[in-house]
Amino acid sequence: MGTEVKATRTVVSLRKFHISEEYGFILPEPLMDLPVYYKPWMDIGRNVTELISSHSLRLRIHNMPLLTTDLLRTHRELRLAHLTLSVMAMGYVWQEGEKETVKMLPQTLSVPFCDVSRRLGLPPILIHADTVLANWKKTNPNGPFTMENLELLLSLPGGQSLRGFFLVTLLVELAAVPGLKAIIDVINGVHYNDIERVTKALDVICQSIDSMKQALKRMHEYVDPSIFYGVIRIFLSGWKDNPSMAEGLVYEGVDDQPMEFSGGSAAQSSILHCLDELLGIQHEGNNGAFLKRMRDYMPPSHKQFIQEISICPSLRDFVLQQADERLTHAFDKCVAGLVDFRNCHINIVTRFITIPASRAKQLRANKQNLMEELDTISRAPTALEERGTGGSGIMTFLKTVRNETKDSSISVFTNGNQEPPMEEIEKSASELTIE
Repeated sequence: MGTEVKATRTVVSLRKFHISEEYGFILPEPLMDLPVYYKPWMDIGRNVTELISSHSLRLRIHNMPLLTTDLLRTHRELRLAHLTLSVMAMGYVWQEGEKETVKMLPQTLSVPFCDVSRRLGLPPILIHADTVLANWKKTNPNGPFTMENLELLLSLPGGQSLRGFFLVTLLVELAAVPGLKAIIDVINGVHYNDIERVTKALDVICQSIDSMKQALKRMHEYVDPSIFYGVIRIFLSGWKDNPSMAEGLVYEGVDDQPMEFSGGSAAQSSILHCLDELLGIQHEGNNGAFLKRMRDYMPPSHKQFIQEISICPSLRDFVLQQADERLTHAFDKCVAGLVDFRNCHINIVTRFITIPASRAKQLRANKQNLMEELDTISRAPTALEERGTGGSGIMTFLKTVRNETKDSSISVFTNGNQEPPMEEIEKSASELTIE
């Protein structure tokens, strides 16, 4: 009995790290508007796509009043402000594509943007926590959390494909919630030497990872690869490790020296970092350094949660010490599920980046008379053909991360859990079509 009473005490909780029991890392019920004082921001933020199309966004931002951030009092107000200023900043920098970038962000935007970022502990650039976690609303407030009942608060060029890209990613985050809560059960189960509790929690995590993969596959349904590659991608690109802006960007009125920040990246999603830390998956070298740096692009409390997992007693050591067949199998199923998820991500990157990049090179080289396709694809930044929007060498990075995940398995994978060859992934990706 003493053990049972003791085991009810939670060693780690989500609430301590401002993580929602219902929504996980997603910001619950984001605000849709700021106080009326900030109407100049919202008027521009809600019309960024149109202003980019008319080549007038930069002028509008130059003429925007310099507003204080003192009237932003709540966390949700600051998050909406960060989203709005981020969208404006990306539109300002990339309005004319990679050939006519700017060297300075005007102080009407840069000063409040940096102040809001400082108060949130976030960088002054568009990040995953903006575009996905804090950029949604239900069409019917009482309706379900589904694609059909969700809309973006703010957008960028890309139309329905952009909507699909952000909202499918949001659904991946939602699918992670049961697994996120089960991480707490694993940590507490290890603390109290409770094999059954840990095993059951790992089963939940495995199911959650599979749900994340099924959600991620919906990219093929909602996002047109040529639109993603040729229109959307540049507006997610940053000014670090980007040859188009090799010197970075000066934030006028904040610092005379250029600053460098990475663009939006799936590596900024906290859930995969949590799973890696829980399962003891080690990422080495430049890839490991990049992933660690991406934690600085997360809300600080989420980054702290990842750190908390990393200093808890090792789950892997616990599994090895117990030598329990069901426990070991549950652990390895989680690893195999994460390998499958990362294979799915590789498949998507192949279809949405690698194949369009190859097609763009072919069209430019042959100057084929496929004007509509050429016009869309040719708008993509050539400097990023081999890179992700976060600045990483994307395919090498993803394959290495996938392989390091596989290597963390305790027992040898069965054939059914081994990843398909890269040629097979590329072939299947190229054969997929948008209806």
